[in-house]
Amino acid sequence: MATTAGVLVVSSCWGNVINDRHWLATYFVIWYGVPYMTYDIFAMYLSHYYHFRVKGHEDYKQHSLRTVNCFVRREFLLVLHHIALLTILLPITLFFRNDQGDFFIGCLFLTELSTPFVSLGKILIQLGLQNCWLHKLNGCMVLFIFFMCRIALFPFMYWMYGRHYSIPLYSVPFHLPLSTNIGNSCILAPQVYWFVLLCCKGYRLYKRSHRSDSSPASAETSKND
Repeated sequence: MATTAGVLVVSSCWGNVINDRHWLATYFVIWYGVPYMTYDIFAMYLSHYYHFRVKGHEDYKQHSLRTVNCFVRREFLLVLHHIALLTILLPITLFFRNDQGDFFIGCLFLTELSTPFVSLGKILIQLGLQNCWLHKLNGCMVLFIFFMCRIALFPFMYWMYGRHYSIPLYSVPFHLPLSTNIGNSCILAPQVYWFVLLCCKGYRLYKRSHRSDSSPASAETSKND
């Protein structure tokens, strides 16, 4: 839904990325983004709580400040991501944009395109299908889409801003307020961190798959010898 909203907003505001408007840029955040992010934090906490409760951890016999604190420490980046969207993106979207920049809000919606692929990977692992071709294909899609929609997207937005004002890409950061550059860096930093984690995980899976593929051949060679 976020990606669809992003495509609609970006395509509608392509001509003038500063002043063109689309109602979804604001109302999607109000009527969907805020309720969903609020619910998702609660759902992540419940998932964390029952995950450790079924394992028999003593601290998880009932909800407490300790269980909440353990959840926040374990999922700090995800919680920070959700809270930042609620406390920073929401006010910017509603109050501080001066009815400008719907195009860039739409671009930020597009970052969610990678989420279904990340979720599919976790589902396939839970079903025990981590060695099937679909999981490997999905892993490649996760890396490609995550890079394009969560990392390369930021230079693209800077380039579109520069194109609007007819300035080169390298001059755009100096044309923007410092707070804008800092805000973009704060959003981009966890995306780079998560992408590195995904690459490391993909590399480990590749090595494991390569070893499992070569093991039968080695065993057969030893048997023949």
